Amino acid sequence: MPSERRPPLALTLAAAAGLVFLLAPIALIFLYAFSSEEKSFQWPPPGFTVKWIGVTLHRPDVWQALGLSLKVAAISTVVALVLGTLTAAAVSRSRFFGREAISLLVILPIALPGIITGISLRSAFALLDVPFSTWTIVLGHATFCIVIVYNNAVARFRRTSGALIDAAMDLGADGLQTFRMVILPNIATALLAGGMLAFALSFDEVIVTTFTAGNQTTLPIWMLEELVRPRQRPVTNVVAMAVVIVTILPILAAYYLTRDGAQTAGSDK
Repeated sequence: MPSERRPPLALTLAAAAGLVFLLAPIALIFLYAFSSEEKSFQWPPPGFTVKWIGVTLHRPDVWQALGLSLKVAAISTVVALVLGTLTAAAVSRSRFFGREAISLLVILPIALPGIITGISLRSAFALLDVPFSTWTIVLGHATFCIVIVYNNAVARFRRTSGALIDAAMDLGADGLQTFRMVILPNIATALLAGGMLAFALSFDEVIVTTFTAGNQTTLPIWMLEELVRPRQRPVTNVVAMAVVIVTILPILAAYYLTRDGAQTAGSDK
């Protein structure tokens, strides 16, 4: 049983300091989104206003970038769900030569620096004479989104007892029925959590997008470009505030969906 004793004061202060270090820069984004100063960051801000929210809502370039980011994130998530789940099923439910090597290769894209992935994809597109489009961005994002779904799915597959699948087969269920009535209910929350995390990562990806977007502008790329312009900087902070909210919601949902994931039907653990 966990100890009911209060933690030492030094440990509490260290934890609080760590949280301040992590969250203070994000808090500044929210603060400067309402700053009355247009072209620079001052501390403390000279005043506060909500006008920048209205200005942001009337910027067509913001809406175009947002639409592209949402489209890319949605398609990348669907691709990741399909390929990541199939790969996880093959690796966790089968025994074959090179299985561990394949598992390592699947995880490798998220372990490599994003610039390596971006350069390699750009070189491949140039070699194959593939023009930059929404689909080149999707391919770039799918390389790491698949890993997120795969990690969630393979962990849940390994906790699902094979006896359930064997029992369904013995009772006359075919492969599709077994998947729909036995496997999917056990892995559904893991897939949903993986999909949400993949969507969040794709939505705010910058480095890989830089190498695969061409002249297209996603919302994070738009923010990066706006930061170098000395005008209406609070608009950039308003957009950043929206990105934080859009990103953190699926991450929180994924956390709550998977925190009780060990209670899998048929699991021996």
